Amino acid sequence: MRVRDWQDIVEDVADSGVDPEGWRAVAGDRKRGVGEDLYIGHPSGGVYQLKTFAKNPFEVRGVGTRVARKIDDEIGSFLPEKGDSGRFAVQTPPEDENDAEQKAKNLQEVLKAHSDAPTTPGDLFDDVMAVLESPAFGPMEYDQFDRPDELDDLAATFEDAEEVLETEFEEIVDADEVGRGFH
Repeated sequence: MRVRDWQDIVEDVADSGVDPEGWRAVAGDRKRGVGEDLYIGHPSGGVYQLKTFAKNPFEVRGVGTRVARKIDDEIGSFLPEKGDSGRFAVQTPPEDENDAEQKAKNLQEVLKAHSDAPTTPGDLFDDVMAVLESPAFGPMEYDQFDRPDELDDLAATFEDAEEVLETEFEEIVDADEVGRGFH
């Protein structure tokens, strides 16, 4: 297991090349201390764990690692299915100005189509993510005030990774002194 900066993990997800709609995630408060825990998984892309905190309103710090190469039945039972909860997406910037203009044009067409036809919010989300060429999106169980039970289940499943990441994460938190407020 290799612990890396959380942004490197997000890049791995974005560069994975698997079906963008197949991702699922669970996130919420850490069990102890500042920050949040996130598990993001894809049947053939693997499962990643991240621990992050806001160093200040403009900077997020954290660590992460890949904890599994695929989702089995046990792990899959802890991740939400489509329609169960909220949604998330990983975005990459447009390649250049022409790409940005084309995506904006396509987005306008999708929004117009959805305004003219009866569709669901989930369908709109999926179509917008497809037009923006999101490399990863899907359902997400998230609690901004607490910790979903599934986070504890995943932490128990990946106990060794949880322990290593927690140690690395605490070193960053202590070094940044965020317990004393934003810097």
